[in-house]
Amino acid sequence: MGLFNVALEVGNSDGTRFETVHALVDTGATFTIVPAEVLRALGVSRDKRGAFELADGSLRNFDIGETRIRVNGGETNSPVVFGEDGMQPILGAVTLEILGLAVDPARKRLIEVPWRLL
Repeated sequence: MGLFNVALEVGNSDGTRFETVHALVDTGATFTIVPAEVLRALGVSRDKRGAFELADGSLRNFDIGETRIRVNGGETNSPVVFGEDGMQPILGAVTLEILGLAVDPARKRLIEVPWRLL
């Protein structure tokens, strides 16, 4: 799959303030990751902490919260990982699925798909 970025608007939990970041679309990442500095500036609360496997196979603990996300014309509440300051934001699978979005790798874009109850 080709890699590409999208404009991702990350907001505070009540959706009154948003910050735009350019996020790498990564369906292999479970959650959306945003640098902690952006989330702190928006006042996003840290609700829990969890272990995550990184690309190199190592495990690291990160804080998790919930925020408002806008991307590709849709908006939803979504879990978000507090990444390291300066870290590349990543749009992960959970947020994509909540919004009913899939990846079109040939055209490097997000497309709407129906949700499934199978």
